[in-house]
Amino acid sequence: MRTHEWYLVTFVVLIILTGRGLFADFRGGSYAPAGPETIHQMLPNIASTDATYDVGQYPVYEPELAAGDGKQEVETYCNTCHSPRYITMQPPLPAGAWADEVTKMVKTFGASVPGDDAQKIIEYLQSHYTPETRKR
Repeated sequence: MRTHEWYLVTFVVLIILTGRGLFADFRGGSYAPAGPETIHQMLPNIASTDATYDVGQYPVYEPELAAGDGKQEVETYCNTCHSPRYITMQPPLPAGAWADEVTKMVKTFGASVPGDDAQKIIEYLQSHYTPETRKR
């Protein structure tokens, strides 16, 4: 084999190997070991070294229930398990749905509400939180 043929064959082989090597890097990824020296993200500017950041206490909005007979019972018994917000955030429910809700709270979830007070709560919810009676 002559010298120029040898160079040509060597050149072609190098091109093929380089091409295959680049393809392998692109296809399989080229992952270098990671360490602190490989992170190139800039640190944020420090505005102050003695700063204190405090957002304070988050405001808690407790809605006011509608005035009426039964409000005291609702605040006494319903507040045991949940906030009055659960009542005011509901869409206006039909009267029968409120009766079912109170019954579910007593029978399914075990709310300890005496029968007379449960009926008073149902009447209160039906008179203030139905589509016909809810004030906007």
